[in-house]
Amino acid sequence: MQQVLHILNKEWKDYFLSPIAYLVIAVFLLVTGWLFFSTFFIYNQADMRNFFGMLPITFAFVVPAITMKQFSEELNTGSYELLMTLPVSFRDVILGKFLACVLFIAVTLAPTLVYALCIALMGELDWGVVAGGYLGALLLGGAYAAVGLLASSLTRNQIIAYIVGIAVCFLLTIVDKMLFFFPRHLLGLVNHLAAEAHFRNIAKGIVDSRDLLYFFSIMFIGLYATHLTMRERM
Repeated sequence: MQQVLHILNKEWKDYFLSPIAYLVIAVFLLVTGWLFFSTFFIYNQADMRNFFGMLPITFAFVVPAITMKQFSEELNTGSYELLMTLPVSFRDVILGKFLACVLFIAVTLAPTLVYALCIALMGELDWGVVAGGYLGALLLGGAYAAVGLLASSLTRNQIIAYIVGIAVCFLLTIVDKMLFFFPRHLLGLVNHLAAEAHFRNIAKGIVDSRDLLYFFSIMFIGLYATHLTMRERM
């Protein structure tokens, strides 16, 4: 665990040595803030339902930007081979990078608590639902981060990693909107694969074990596939 924390600390510092981190946070806050408050007064409801409703599609574009350099940059510069000469395992590196990504997502979400405080001043806000929404957001971000890390491990090019990450995350977001493309006997399975549906349940304040299992399964599959990919490269 000590090695994982060392990797986490290194990646965390690397994020904020680059202007990309600040750009990602600024763009996320501007886009979500504008989209949320542009319709907030139309619905005239003291809740954050619209904010959480836009997160799956927003995260599909934002999270791959956070993860795209994690392995691609190191594979391109050759620093990954140097990293693996240290007393760390593939598992330590992958978990450290994953936790750094999730922590960065949490920091990106933190300023949006101001939205909740503003709404609470205007009406009675259900903080239980808000807590569920942020829990779901972290689980969704973790799942997309695992997918993004896998995409980053597949190529040395960060742009390609970003595009692949977006494609997979976007597909997971909208797959339940494409049920008419699938045979009837597969509709239940395809609908279960939709990240937005599972996130929506948690964002309502309903923490179901099936939804938790879904997100943790996506994380495990993404990280395990990343482990296999990077082991093949060495």
